[in-house]
Amino acid sequence: MLTLTPHAATAIRGILDQSEIPEQGGLRIANDPTGQSLALSLAAVPAEDDQVLDQSGARVFLDEKAATVLDDKVLDAQADPTGGVQFGIAESGA
Repeated sequence: MLTLTPHAATAIRGILDQSEIPEQGGLRIANDPTGQSLALSLAAVPAEDDQVLDQSGARVFLDEKAATVLDDKVLDAQADPTGGVQFGIAESGA
C-alpha cells in the first residue's frame, strides 16, 4: 500500500484546507485517460472502487490502476521555487 511521508501528509492537508472540498474529501490519484501516467485531482468523496488511505489526517483516494502502480511506494512532497507543491514517488525503503 502507498505510504505518505510527513511532508506529503502536510502538503495534502494544506491543499485540502485551502480548497472548498468537504472534510471527508481528499486528493485523488487516478489513471490518466491516456494510460501513460497518473493524474491528481481533488475529490469530495472517493469513487466507488477507490482505495482510501488516511495517514496523519491526509486523505488520498486511489483508483484501481493507481493502487496497483503505487503499491509499496512512498509519496513525498516538496515546495517548488514558485511556492507550489511537487509530489514525487519513491520505492519503499529507498
